[in-house]
Amino acid sequence: MNDVRATVVADNLRKTFEAPGGGPLHAVNEVSLRVRPGELTALVGPDGAGKTTLLRMVAGLLEPDAGTLLVLGIDAARDPQAVQDRISYMPQRFGLYEDLSVQENLDLYADLHGVPREARRERFARMLEMTDMARFTDRLAGKLSGGMKQKLGLACTLVRSPDLLLLDEPSVGVDPLSRRDLWQIVRQLVDDENLSVIVSTAYMDEAERCAQVFVMHEGRLLAEGAPAALAGRARGLTFTAVPTPDVPARDLQARLIDAGALIVDAVPKGGAVRFIRQPDADERALGELLGGAERRARPQELEDAFMMMLRRHQEDAGSAPQPETTAPQAAARAKDDGPVIVVRGLVRKFGDFTAVASTSFEVARGEIFGLLGPNGAGKTTTFRMLCGLLPATSGHLEVAGLNLRTARARARGRIGYVSQKFALYGNLTVRENLEFFGGAYGLRGQARRERVAAMIDRFGLEPKAVSGLLPGGYKQRLAMAAGLLHEPEILFLDEPTSGIDPLARRAFWRTITGLAQGGVTVVITTHFMEEAEYCDRIAIQDAGRMLALGTPREVREQAGGDGAADMDSAFIAIVEQGRAQASRGAGGAV
Repeated sequence: MNDVRATVVADNLRKTFEAPGGGPLHAVNEVSLRVRPGELTALVGPDGAGKTTLLRMVAGLLEPDAGTLLVLGIDAARDPQAVQDRISYMPQRFGLYEDLSVQENLDLYADLHGVPREARRERFARMLEMTDMARFTDRLAGKLSGGMKQKLGLACTLVRSPDLLLLDEPSVGVDPLSRRDLWQIVRQLVDDENLSVIVSTAYMDEAERCAQVFVMHEGRLLAEGAPAALAGRARGLTFTAVPTPDVPARDLQARLIDAGALIVDAVPKGGAVRFIRQPDADERALGELLGGAERRARPQELEDAFMMMLRRHQEDAGSAPQPETTAPQAAARAKDDGPVIVVRGLVRKFGDFTAVASTSFEVARGEIFGLLGPNGAGKTTTFRMLCGLLPATSGHLEVAGLNLRTARARARGRIGYVSQKFALYGNLTVRENLEFFGGAYGLRGQARRERVAAMIDRFGLEPKAVSGLLPGGYKQRLAMAAGLLHEPEILFLDEPTSGIDPLARRAFWRTITGLAQGGVTVVITTHFMEEAEYCDRIAIQDAGRMLALGTPREVREQAGGDGAADMDSAFIAIVEQGRAQASRGAGGAV
């Protein structure tokens, strides 16, 4: 089955590891595929699907246990070095040297790859131009924003001109502006250099830009084809529901996604809810479920087909645990209508650098409030001050009725916190982590045992699994469970869905919606703009300044238009408008 024209040829490929709980884990299981040259190819699938394992085998970093794998006509198992001499690979955590400058990082990777001195000047100039980093060659890599680090990582990966580029979720953790820039660079490489690129991604809109898509699940290949052909699997089943003015899109979405017998998937967008109906759904029952919402047919997309495939396999494996949708203690507290967070003139400086400049807002009890902004915008600094993890330079900050300047420790007892990076103990089991954090929150004896058991059941966790070996989506569920152990009044979530697949994001947000309905206040940072649609209000920051504050519709209207635009476009427009205004002000007050 050799195909000399294909960039990658895999036949019955298999890679097995030992599972966290013991026994074999077939990370890649009997996979056969062909990757065409000179094209963008996407690998998509939920956490644990086998995408990274497959990429690492293609890169010659893992040896297959069975099957054959030809990369650029080379047997990757027999001669991995020959493969590595002709490819470039950017893993999820690309290793920049943060104490070296941008130029020094480029020089180092050119040395490692043996790039001749005479070839470097032209290659470096091209990479710096494409990434728009020529102005920052003297800046330390550790001082770059997340998006700039990703672009530098890509430039270092491409210090030589490869025949095949492998990218493992390159846009995880970067904002829409940086994500757009990254894809423009990749597209330019494909067009100008006829480069073959294989990218794994959690973003279906990214996969739609590719010529070929492979859908993986639990190590197996579920489907392959052009995005439009795969999307055709959902033809005639995709609709938009426009709720009545008194029903938030988030609540309608929760109602729809709970109706598994009628609905495959539902997600809020542009003030409405995009949903997929089950093929055999009863029309009368569907009409009753929608209530007064207006239903309109819409064109099917790749994500629709992807969600249909995942739901089908989820059902075949048995229903996933249903998230709790009520929080009785929080519901009792929700009778108090006063703001639970008050921010007035908040400023944070690091030496001469102002990370947050005179920010003011309030958050109501039971509200979902989103903090958005490009990498390096100041939102994480704001977030850390709200959590009591970082003191403000000046201004007033009140959380749960307590002034964080004078009662930070007491305030922390009323909040839950889930960090951007997995912050639990990787060498402990799920149960041991929850027992430890329960004790840290002051839970003792029977009360702690009951709360730990409730969280394990609620989030469908395996108590004996070693935490550090869990896939990303399961780690996120464990972190959420730890943050909710002590039933906090306010839950702070710092990019909690970064790097997890759409199915896991839906389950996560169904839980959050239930918490908010029960009166828990949720403050979240995210780079998935679709998640801003779940929020009651959002704030967009850039360069420490507040650019927008309001409901998702109000923010979309501020960006221009009638408020029906997608949030990605609105975010980019507002940030670019803010930067243009700041540039015109030439350093003056904006």
